[in-house]
Amino acid sequence: MGIMKSAADLVYTIRFLKMLVTPFNKLGAFKAGIIDKDGKKLIKKGSDWFYIEKNRRAYKAHYTSFIRLIINLKKLMAKVPGGRSIIARYGAALLLIKEDGNLSDRQINMIHEETGIDILDCLVETTQWYMIEGKELSKGVYRSKFDTVITTGEEIVSKGDKVRVVEGHALPIDSVLGIDIYEGIHLKSGQPMYFSTGEIEK
Repeated sequence: MGIMKSAADLVYTIRFLKMLVTPFNKLGAFKAGIIDKDGKKLIKKGSDWFYIEKNRRAYKAHYTSFIRLIINLKKLMAKVPGGRSIIARYGAALLLIKEDGNLSDRQINMIHEETGIDILDCLVETTQWYMIEGKELSKGVYRSKFDTVITTGEEIVSKGDKVRVVEGHALPIDSVLGIDIYEGIHLKSGQPMYFSTGEIEK
């Protein structure tokens, strides 16, 4: 069972890396007319497009939660050449990938090495001015400093959107490559989202 799990993790990781470097116009979602060349979703829920069985099958095959997560991460990385725009969001993005694929730390390290991002840059961009004790955040409402995604990877959180941190849920839920990751509520969607301290501000 351990061997099978390790093999599955490796396949998942390779698939993620392959899709991460594949242009949007080469993805199945683009060829099916679901996204445009920049990764923007073209199909709205409830549209006539879904009345055609072939389209429904294509949506189910080429726009899964895993693929949506990658598309949104690719869009965030594309905002600034070299992916510098996601440095502060890097740890939260890796945690989404880790949870979605049930990956091991070794697989996450493989993905990290492939990105070429310097982990020291991520650590430098974190801040601790709103911590009340140890690593606990002060409860209240913060604003997202960047575009990002909720925990399902489906909806993009816009820069300036409000994020609530509630008492009793203000400690890190995990740590990825030494970056502490917290969970809050994206007030616009009501959905949970992950973030590091470098991603929020008062």
